[in-house]
Amino acid sequence: MGNIQMKELIKTIVQPLVDHPEEVNVTEDSDDRNVTYLLSVNKEDMGKVIGKQGRVIKAIRTVVYAAGTGHNKRIHLEINE
Repeated sequence: MGNIQMKELIKTIVQPLVDHPEEVNVTEDSDDRNVTYLLSVNKEDMGKVIGKQGRVIKAIRTVVYAAGTGHNKRIHLEINE
């Protein structure tokens, strides 16, 4: 799965969860070994994306990491607070 597709996957998962879907943004930073996707959402939506005890973001990360298997780089998903 290409990087553009991964960014769209993250947006597709996150946008239905939030009250301000137009403010969902995903940026990418990569080096030789890692690709980090930085997720930005409206401050009011931060709790919805993280979920109780981090369950929602953990589930999102599981999907993103599974979609990224087969690449030679490690994938990380961070939330921009």
